[in-house]
Amino acid sequence: MSLISAKNISVRRGKAPVLQNVTLEINAGEIVTIVGPNGSGKSTLLRAFIGAEQPYEGTLTRQDNLRIGYVPQKLHIDATLPMSVSRFLSLPTKVSKETADAALAQAGVSTLAKRQMSDLSGGQFQRVLLARALLGKPELLILDEATQGLDQPGSAAFYRQIERLRETLGCAVLMVSHELHVVMAASDRVICLNGHVCCEGAPEVVASAPEYRALFGSGTQGALALYRHDHDHHHHHHGHSHDHNETEDA
Repeated sequence: MSLISAKNISVRRGKAPVLQNVTLEINAGEIVTIVGPNGSGKSTLLRAFIGAEQPYEGTLTRQDNLRIGYVPQKLHIDATLPMSVSRFLSLPTKVSKETADAALAQAGVSTLAKRQMSDLSGGQFQRVLLARALLGKPELLILDEATQGLDQPGSAAFYRQIERLRETLGCAVLMVSHELHVVMAASDRVICLNGHVCCEGAPEVVASAPEYRALFGSGTQGALALYRHDHDHHHHHHGHSHDHNETEDA
């Protein structure tokens, strides 16, 4: 059952078209990553999915009463403002200590409730944002470059946490990211966007697609292999890209 389905949607910012003729769906329980160069419309697509942008063409349908958790790219909190993590989780709607503690535990930071937001490291801060997105028990978790500014071990650990969440909560995950190698390992399906869908499919299919290589170069193939060693299980998502599976010499 698809949670969100976009059929031929086009979105413009002012008069400039940002997305044109985009068709894709997000199904229950899958991890989908959207990759693409800067200005390719990735954040705009997420904003359309959560209802913050309206397509001027095409149809966008969400499952009735779909619960969405959203982790933004960055959130700026005034460092001089005294605010504990538990207080932050209770804005704007108060949540019980049990609910807050459960969300922090799911995000992998159960010890941070009493800490000041201004004292957190980048990785801790992002996990608190993740905990906040989990408060409403989302069926779809949307992450907009949630690991920007984290070092590689930090972002790899963050994505492993996301994989665990998918297993324990059964939620679907839609991520936008620049970190191709880490993302590829965590995803069931990758969608390459550049104002339109260039190619999509299983990570290996997309990584060898000519459209993807034209955008990102061929060096990413090797990086991908490094991160797939613990992903030997097979997914039944047959990706399609417009590629004829040439043998790779990467």
